[in-house]
Amino acid sequence: MSDPRNVAILIFDEVEVLDFAGPFEVFGVAGRANKQRLFNVYTVAARPGPVLARNRLSINPAHTFEDCPPPRILLIPGGSGTRPLLEDARVIDWIRAAAGRAELALSVCTGALLLAKAGLLDGLSATTYHTAFDELRALAPETTLCPGLRFVDNGRVMTSAGISAGIDMALYVVGKLHGLEEAFAAARYMEYDLNPELLA
Repeated sequence: MSDPRNVAILIFDEVEVLDFAGPFEVFGVAGRANKQRLFNVYTVAARPGPVLARNRLSINPAHTFEDCPPPRILLIPGGSGTRPLLEDARVIDWIRAAAGRAELALSVCTGALLLAKAGLLDGLSATTYHTAFDELRALAPETTLCPGLRFVDNGRVMTSAGISAGIDMALYVVGKLHGLEEAFAAARYMEYDLNPELLA
């Protein structure tokens, strides 16, 4: 059994809770049915100290940019807090560098805006939250937008629609990397009603 893949999930003020917590749960429980640990999932923030997510949920990030273990999977969630980060060169530079070294770069909801700002969606297809397509188009005019899809797989870069769609994408990633049985086992553990057609 190989070492578990590092999964870094960026968190920031006004991050949408289910955007990061849904995939965190998926990657955290994947393999549990077979007493395996397939992923080492952790949160990372730009600076130390608590992060206030939507509805003032306080989260303590496990790492900052300075001490973050190199991720093989990078996940960028969304929420209204993505908009200020579009002007934060330090965050955008970190996303670009971490994604460049990672096996997979994922976004949930308006996390796609940050991938676009980092230049990671040029020439690819993408989805995002249903009200954010105009913003994404402005940031990534060379990206093919895919409204109505739960998630889009470009190979190394994947984007999902809003909030709960991140769970579907994370389960898809589990299936892609470890087989469909592991994906369905994780969904059963979560008592999540996974549509089998999404994994086809």
